[in-house]
Amino acid sequence: MKITIDYGKCTGLGICESFAPEVFEVDDNGDLVVATETVPEGMLDAVRQAVEGCPTAALRLEQ
Repeated sequence: MKITIDYGKCTGLGICESFAPEVFEVDDNGDLVVATETVPEGMLDAVRQAVEGCPTAALRLEQ
């Protein structure tokens, strides 16, 4: 699955990072950095939680 980010909606709260720190990171400037566009093996549940937990709906999963 592919992770897509709407950077216009992202406010850098870091909720995604708390669910999947191996995939998402908010840098020192408050910008979201994604380690990979494809969900790593074994990380689907954590990434799904990050997507569902995003308060601004900036994250999506696509096939």
